[in-house]
Amino acid sequence: MDIQTNIINKVSQSTLLSYDLASLHTTGERIVYDIKDNLFHGLMLKEKDFRDFIKENNWAFYKDKNVAIICSSDAIVPTWAYMLLVIKLNPYAKNVFFGNLEQLEIYLYQQAIQNLDLSQFVNQKVVIKGCGDIFVPTTAYIDFTHKITPIVKSVMYGEPCSTVPIYKRKD
Repeated sequence: MDIQTNIINKVSQSTLLSYDLASLHTTGERIVYDIKDNLFHGLMLKEKDFRDFIKENNWAFYKDKNVAIICSSDAIVPTWAYMLLVIKLNPYAKNVFFGNLEQLEIYLYQQAIQNLDLSQFVNQKVVIKGCGDIFVPTTAYIDFTHKITPIVKSVMYGEPCSTVPIYKRKD
């Protein structure tokens, strides 16, 4: 008896749109600028010394980097000091953000999602890829789901061969 079995790949034939949020990953090194290194005895910022540093520092070091500005010391730093840093970093850095590296990553994904062309998702069944080589913050999944839910037919999480249903529009 000769039985021929045709294996059909239903995943490749499906109309699912698989989307990997890692594709929104902003390029460029992430770096922290800790203003505590500019504090006098780790306690306070001396305006003259800080302004001299601002003038003399080689800001080109930050070219094409994503810079998170923090103060890891328990010191009161005047707001203008951060503003001066931004003025000097702007011509070189790709992005400048106040907060730590985790907060910077969240910010970068928020910006990418905000600027995303959503036309490709209209009336689609979207699978948001869940695993990958690039870390994607949970907030990116939340922001992206919030953004596409009003325009898609459905949202699933995982891989096209194994998804977790999240949302289905009632027509």
